[in-house]
Amino acid sequence: MQSGEAPASMEVEEIPNGLGTKSASLPSKPKFEPLKAHEMSDGRVQFRKVSVPPHRHSPLKKAWMEIYTPIYEQMKIDIRMNLKARKIELKTRPDTPDISNLQKCADFAHAFMLGFDIIDAIALLRLDELYVESFEIKDVKTLRGEHLSRAIGRLSGKGGKTKFAIENATKTRIVIADTKIHILGSFQNIKIARDSLCSLILGSPAGKVYSKLRQVTARLAERF
Repeated sequence: MQSGEAPASMEVEEIPNGLGTKSASLPSKPKFEPLKAHEMSDGRVQFRKVSVPPHRHSPLKKAWMEIYTPIYEQMKIDIRMNLKARKIELKTRPDTPDISNLQKCADFAHAFMLGFDIIDAIALLRLDELYVESFEIKDVKTLRGEHLSRAIGRLSGKGGKTKFAIENATKTRIVIADTKIHILGSFQNIKIARDSLCSLILGSPAGKVYSKLRQVTARLAERF
């Protein structure tokens, strides 16, 4: 059975000439220049202070120019040493390109104070995904006397062999300062290094930790 109705045709609506010329004559988008660091904070100067422990005073004196040059010339942050307060003082300048540079410089100075080498700590200025994590041996297991000394010995290994093996396998840097441990690296790498160090503190032999590290690093290599 056929219907007598004709198929509905698609209706096309024509735009009047007046509207077309109106859309064409709209003003162009405004182009604003990016704000500078001092303009973001309403012209206020921002400060950071990093404490200098007594045992890091002499190394800081020797390496002062290596710390000063990248902070002042590349990151465009003012830096000075306050001898009375024993603190490194950092502040932004009108020509500081990015407000985050101040915190990066503070992290760099703090990493040096914790005992990291300049060449390792300077990576904090270059890369965004690096940070420092610290923990104590007593956070993992309460040890006293000779047990504590042996745990520190297990972490370092003979001539620092175990520490270097963990650093190279996980692409991190580790500082063992008495009972405090500081790890510099990316989030995932810090986690792997921390797990290995915790196993050593809890009493695992170095050989077992090495084999586990090999498995984890092989798995990471497959992933990327």
